[in-house]
Amino acid sequence: MNKNLNPLNWTKKQQIIGGAVAIVLIGGVTTGIVANANHQAEVRKIEQLKKDKVEKAKVRADKAKQLEKSNEADSKKLLDIAEKTPTDKNIKLAEDSILKVKTAEVKKAFDNQVVGIKNRVKLENEAKTAVSNYQKDAMNQDKYKTAQQAVSKLTSSYSKGLKDSLNKQLAVFKKQADDATKVQQAKSASDSKAKTADTNKQQSGSTEATNGNSNNANVASNAQNTVNNDVASGSNFYGGGSQNNYSQGGSNTSQNNTNSGSSNQGQGNSGQNNSNTNTNTGGNGSNTNNNGSNGGNNNNNQPQTRYVGWVSVDGVRRYSQTFNTLGEAQSYVDATVNSVEVINLGFEHSIRYGVEPA
Repeated sequence: MNKNLNPLNWTKKQQIIGGAVAIVLIGGVTTGIVANANHQAEVRKIEQLKKDKVEKAKVRADKAKQLEKSNEADSKKLLDIAEKTPTDKNIKLAEDSILKVKTAEVKKAFDNQVVGIKNRVKLENEAKTAVSNYQKDAMNQDKYKTAQQAVSKLTSSYSKGLKDSLNKQLAVFKKQADDATKVQQAKSASDSKAKTADTNKQQSGSTEATNGNSNNANVASNAQNTVNNDVASGSNFYGGGSQNNYSQGGSNTSQNNTNSGSSNQGQGNSGQNNSNTNTNTGGNGSNTNNNGSNGGNNNNNQPQTRYVGWVSVDGVRRYSQTFNTLGEAQSYVDATVNSVEVINLGFEHSIRYGVEPA
C-alpha cells in the first residue's frame, strides 16, 4: 500500500486539506439526500391532489346522478297523476317537472307521454260533446253515428270507464228514440185507418140513403095497391088478413075481402097477390064468387145482410158499428183496435174484437 494514501502518514497540512475535502464531500451527499427527499414529498403531494380531485369529481357525479333519478321519479309521479286526472293544472305540473330532467332519452319519453295525455283529453271531450248532441236530437241518425264513431276512438286504458259510461248513455237514448218512432208509426197507421173507416162510413151512409129511398118507393107502391083493392071491392071489411111487405121469397099474401049486397069483380094488383071472395045474397038464393086471384110480381129488392164490427173492453162492447159489407166492418175493427185510445186501454184491460152479421 502506498504510504501517501494512508491518512495516518499524511502531514498536518495534508490532513487539513483531506478533512476539508471530506467535509465538502459529506455536505454534497447530504444536500443530495435532502433534495431527493423534498422531490419525493412534492410528488406525493401532487398525487394526493389528483386523488382528491378525482374523488370530488366522483362525489359530484354521484350527486348529479341521484338528483337526476329524483327528478325523473318526480316527473313520473306527476305524469301518473295527470294520466288519471288530466286537468290543466296537473298537466302543467308534469310539464314543469320534465324541464328538470337532463337525460335526453328519458326527457323525450316523458314529453311524448304528455302529448298522449293531451290527445286523449281531446278525444274524450269530442266524444262527450257528440253524445250530448245526440241526446238533444235523438231522432237524428247522423248524430247517432257521429257519437258512435267518437266513442270508438277512446282506446286508452285510462278512458275505459268514460267509454263504458258513454256507450250506456247512447244505448238509453237510442232505445228512447226507437220507442218514439214506433209510437209515431202506430199513430200514423191509426190515423190512416181511421180516415179510411170514415170514408167507408160516408160511402155506407150514401148507400143506405139510396136503399132507403128505394124501399120507400116500394112501400108507397104497395100502399097504392091496397087503395086500389079497396076501391074495387066497394064496402069491404078485413078479417084475419096479414101482409108481409118483405118476405124471403118476395111474394105477398093476399087479403080476404067479403062484400055484402053487391057483386065485385076483383082485380090484380102489382106488387102483391090478392084473392077476393064476394058473397051475394039475392031472392033466388045465394051465390058465391071467388074472383080476382092475381099473381103478383116478385120484389127484386132482396133484403141485404149487414155486419156489425165490435170491440169490447173487459167483456163490455164499448165500440160497435153496423156496415153493409164485411170488409167495411173489418176495416172499422182494425182501425179501432189500432187506435191510440184502445192501445192505451190494452195495458190495463182485456181487449176483444170481432165481426158478425147484424
